[in-house]
Amino acid sequence: MRIIPLLLRNYRVFALVRNSSKFTRLRTLGVIPIMGDLDNRNSLSRLAGLSNVVLHFAPPQNQGEIDTRTRNLLSVLSQDSEPKRLIYLSTSGVYGDCLGSWISESHLLNPQTARARRRVDAEVQIREWAIRNGVQASILRVPGIYAADRLPLERLRTGSPSIVSNEDSYTNHIHADDLARIVIKTLHNGKPNRIYHVCDDSEMKMGDYFDIVADAFDLPCPVRKSRAEVEPSVSPVLWSFMNESRRLINHRMKQELKVSLRYTKVADALTFKIR
Repeated sequence: MRIIPLLLRNYRVFALVRNSSKFTRLRTLGVIPIMGDLDNRNSLSRLAGLSNVVLHFAPPQNQGEIDTRTRNLLSVLSQDSEPKRLIYLSTSGVYGDCLGSWISESHLLNPQTARARRRVDAEVQIREWAIRNGVQASILRVPGIYAADRLPLERLRTGSPSIVSNEDSYTNHIHADDLARIVIKTLHNGKPNRIYHVCDDSEMKMGDYFDIVADAFDLPCPVRKSRAEVEPSVSPVLWSFMNESRRLINHRMKQELKVSLRYTKVADALTFKIR
């Protein structure tokens, strides 16, 4: 939804949706909705030959080792003239735990959850399909997306603990508005079959992130506990994020895509009461 106004300046925009209740809002914005479901290949036939540019933001399904949604999409896009460009939002989770090291886009992939392995599968599918069909594909590896409606406020209100600093994991972030702008930059400046880290300049551990959000909204900072004490009190999904530590280098994004971040650090956005 954040990227739609940016796209409409230069493009006719279609949106694949599986819930017709969203049609009215999309049409009001100037978008042409298309009913379809990436889990049902037969419902995607209208996408064949429709567009020169495809923005693939859908996550994989919740089970399995293969991203069948991406497989279904690429199969349909191959039925007619392929698009010239495809941009896929992947995740930094494809690297697994890097023990807090700074890593570039060439770092060895080591997905440690089924969710991350599905992302790796999607990347491989897209890159092979793009090379085979002469499509210019860009893969954006995105860490934690935040905005006013994407902050851990409920977690803070419930008093869920965070990990003591010397045992905590580094985390990476990007504001949703910056992410939308970076996709536009990728459309214009992205190199063929290139991977980019999409993150801001923050260098913080997860507990520090929770603390600055709590301070910005006048909420109590989480109690810090040892890693062993925290694990039983959080969901398995959250624990999988807390259990991986890495710092993403974003030089390629800035240099090749010519990105100038609006929010260089999470603290910058919180200072201006992010939307």
